[in-house]
Parts: sequence; C-alpha cells; structure tokens
Amino acid sequence: MATPTPTWLTQDAYDRLKGELDQLTGAGRKDIASRIEAAREEGDLKENGGYHAAKDEQGKMEARIRDLEELLKRSVVGEAPEASGIVEIGTIITAEVFGDEERFLLGSRELADGSDLDVYSAESPLGQAILGRKIGDELSYAAPNGNQIPVKILAIDTYAG
Repeated sequence: MATPTPTWLTQDAYDRLKGELDQLTGAGRKDIASRIEAAREEGDLKENGGYHAAKDEQGKMEARIRDLEELLKRSVVGEAPEASGIVEIGTIITAEVFGDEERFLLGSRELADGSDLDVYSAESPLGQAILGRKIGDELSYAAPNGNQIPVKILAIDTYAG
C-alpha cells in the first residue's frame, strides 16, 4: 500500500480544520450523544425515526473526525509556493483541457474552502500528469474511462488563499 502524499495547507486552513475537529470531538459528540439518549427514551427503537437519524448523523460525524485526524496528521503547514513557472502543489494553474480553458488550484479541497476555485488533487490523473510541468508544455493524460485528454499549461500563479 502506497504512503499517502502529505497535504499542503496554509496556516489558516490548518487552524480552520483543527477548530472543526475540536468542535466535533468536543461539543459535537456531546450533542449527538444527548440526542441519541433522548430518542432512546422515546421507546421502541425499531420504529424510532429520531433515534435512527441521530445514529446516522453520528456515523457521518465520526467519519469526518477520522478524515480530519488523518488529514491533519499528514499535513504540511506553510505558505503557498511562489509561482516559478513550474506546476507545484499549492499553485493555481490555467490550462487548456480538452479544448476548454480551466483555472484551478492543485492541492487539497480543504485548502480552497470558501473559494470559487476548482481543486484538483496531485494524485488525480490530471494532477499527476501536470505536476512538475512548465508553462507552454503540451501533454495528454488518460481519463478514468481510458480516453486521452489533451492539456496545455497556459499560466501558473501563486495561490493567495
């Protein structure tokens, strides 16, 4: 099994995610436990919609907690790399992808939360294909369906958060 790549985060993104994790593991867990207990006291659990809804929400919350813990454990906190003409994690890429111009951040969707930027992971087929490439490079990559997608790197900009 491959070791996951570290996730680059700005200090603001790290702090926001850490705050979310602290809220979920503290007040969030207490709140859901109270709601489950209150629903349990209503009687028959087989037909208790409130109980089942609270248990479903608890499962989703615990999954988010696990995701955040893993993300924060393997994150690297720092400033966005200064655009140098080479595609790096944490830069904004403008590329012609299959004939359409697209502008996106190469990195984690958690990094661009609250932004209108599309985000592609460095592990995605597109991310793997362009990482380390330069402005003007033309290439193609295999989409999940096997089709070859042509790409031309048009610009690389510094991510300002």
